[in-house]
Amino acid sequence: MKYIEIKSPAKINIGLDIVSKRADGYHNLQTIFYPLYELYDIIKIERSHEFSFTSSKKELNDDNNLIVKAKNLLEKKFSRKLPVNIHLEKNIPVGAGLGGGSSNAASVLLALNDMFNLGMKKDILIRYALELGSDVPFFIKAKPAIGKSRGEILIEVKLNITKPFLIVNPGIHISTKEAFANIQPKESKIDFKAINENDLNNISLFNKLFKNDFEEYVFKTYPEISDIKKIMTDNGALFSLMSGSGSTVYGIFKDIGTAEKVRKSFPSKYLSMVLEGDF
Repeated sequence: MKYIEIKSPAKINIGLDIVSKRADGYHNLQTIFYPLYELYDIIKIERSHEFSFTSSKKELNDDNNLIVKAKNLLEKKFSRKLPVNIHLEKNIPVGAGLGGGSSNAASVLLALNDMFNLGMKKDILIRYALELGSDVPFFIKAKPAIGKSRGEILIEVKLNITKPFLIVNPGIHISTKEAFANIQPKESKIDFKAINENDLNNISLFNKLFKNDFEEYVFKTYPEISDIKKIMTDNGALFSLMSGSGSTVYGIFKDIGTAEKVRKSFPSKYLSMVLEGDF
């Protein structure tokens, strides 16, 4: 295999509880990861004589990019060079709580595994993915799943949201490290694993079941993000939440017409889009 082109999807968090701080400095959490297949980066990988990495966003062209780190990790694990040209067409905003970097890393692990016949099974891929970041294991399969521990313990769930999503990002970069440093962990009142399938697929219960613990700090620090959620909830969102540690806020609406109408109320400088849902 000489060439692979892969779509690297975004995700949102439906609920995000930060439960406790661990001895290793990470945090235990519970969340539901939900993939957004309509919003994705495109990664093009071609065999070459030496490695190169480019991106449609030049500021991402450095060795700190998770794509480069994923390639380097596999070279270290397999004690061999993996000479490829990788080009990233970046559509998912950076530092937005949509998991773009994590998704890119997982996509490269999967693609290089196929291209070089490395023979990694799912458990190995997930183990290596976790070395790159807490959200990376989810994107190995990118199916709706409850995430536990750091997010790497994944329990797939039958969740299919058929209502449209409105995704709004104001262009504010939120540091995940900053967000975690300013959060006070607390035990969750609801165990996501105990939610039955009917309730899980009942959007009218989402406001009762799910919250995002990062909202308190982020909304106080960046009121502009809080305003996005307020506009959504005041204009018919069935459910609205900030994703991850921000700065993206999403709303689930009863129909595309309503979602499009609300989208037009946001400044044109914001990244905003309506996704149909029902993957």
